[in-house]
Amino acid sequence: MKKPKIAIVGRPNVGKSSLFNRIVKKRIAIVDEMEGVTRDRLYAEGDFFGQPFLVIDTGGIDCDEEIPFWREVKGQVDLALDEADILMMVVDSRVGITAPDKEIARYLHSKKKPLLLAVNKIDNQNDEAMIHEFHQLGIETMVGVSAAQGSYIAELLERALELSEGREIEEEDDAISVAILGRPNVGKSTFLNTLLNEERSIVSPIAGTTRDIIDGYVEIEGTRYRLLDTAGLRRKSKEPEVVDKFSRIRTERALKRADVVIFMIDAREGVTSQEKKLLTEIEKMGKGCLLFFNKWDLVKGFRMEHCAQRARDILPFLNHCPMLFGSSLTGRGVEEAFTSVNKVYQELTRRVTTGQLNKFLERSLQINPPPMINGKRLRIYYMTQVTVHPPRFVLFVNYPDRMTRTYQKYLINQFRAHYGFKGVPLSFSLRKKKSTRKLGEGASPQLDPIQSIGELVFSDSLV
Repeated sequence: MKKPKIAIVGRPNVGKSSLFNRIVKKRIAIVDEMEGVTRDRLYAEGDFFGQPFLVIDTGGIDCDEEIPFWREVKGQVDLALDEADILMMVVDSRVGITAPDKEIARYLHSKKKPLLLAVNKIDNQNDEAMIHEFHQLGIETMVGVSAAQGSYIAELLERALELSEGREIEEEDDAISVAILGRPNVGKSTFLNTLLNEERSIVSPIAGTTRDIIDGYVEIEGTRYRLLDTAGLRRKSKEPEVVDKFSRIRTERALKRADVVIFMIDAREGVTSQEKKLLTEIEKMGKGCLLFFNKWDLVKGFRMEHCAQRARDILPFLNHCPMLFGSSLTGRGVEEAFTSVNKVYQELTRRVTTGQLNKFLERSLQINPPPMINGKRLRIYYMTQVTVHPPRFVLFVNYPDRMTRTYQKYLINQFRAHYGFKGVPLSFSLRKKKSTRKLGEGASPQLDPIQSIGELVFSDSLV
């Protein structure tokens, strides 16, 4: 099914992001009393009684050119207006008409697109009279709403969709979700803009420019990708603003939505302690991951192999992650990164048959049997894959507590060498088999209830 696009526009602090969140019924846009919180344009899907649509939240338009990022924000708004089918201007009923409101209305009229006015903060019947002042803006379709209370949102959407002229877009359901993650100012937005070949996200040398999650789509060699450009993550002690804390929450949510993470590192600085924690968290969340060492064009006197080895020495479990070197600014390695993304995604959704796993297990046990501990030896009877995305495996054993960390590491190294699963975190859990009798052909092991997961699960990051 195809969906019309509705762009929400207006001056700062009139409630655009609150209205955006109310329309899509999710807390996607950051809402704060500080002006200028939304800088980039945000996209989300909505549904009105079975009719799908796409809504775009934009940064507040302020006519004061001295305000930081004024030109960039206006550029983002222009892009949203160009691609939208319906324009929804938002004003503040309590403040009344301002000079910027009049200027914005004139500008929107010039776009010659379906236009309606949402008069926000009509929180009770006594406020309804304040709507009439806004007839001066010359916008014929006008609805009084309360984004805070959710009043008259259905009426607003009904009027907006009635104005649709049928310009629609196709759904992107089959796209691979890719989160672009890294510390502030490492080059994530430049990477995204280079890839999309447009100013999709505001780029600035000021750290922390991108605060919201920005979605964009790209098709490379027949595969579609949904790109999530996220706000750079700071240490919690360096989050003085409430907005920055919200940005961290949004980034964590982006990770949950992602299939694969492109983790960007400044090649001049290498892997920092903060990045170690983030990479460990990505591993624990079961996300596919590749490392993109950005700004390689600025590095002198170092070889790629040395840089990659240094990263592996700092975090040994990253051995399975592809490492690429390039430059967001020059475009070197940007599209090539998605060849690796596609391979990682295929590995993320890969399933190995039980028969293949048990042949692997038999060979591994023959090469290096488990050690004897207190006169008893660990026996591994059976192995199977229980999930994909990420791949998880279960081993049925006699004594789970006799699986030493050394033997865990041995099994993981053997498994990686045999099957690869490059860029994908692996998880193995142990279950105790009730009976140790030899299994007949086609028989399944009888199991005790699974024991404490915290003691039985092992993976690359834990050994």
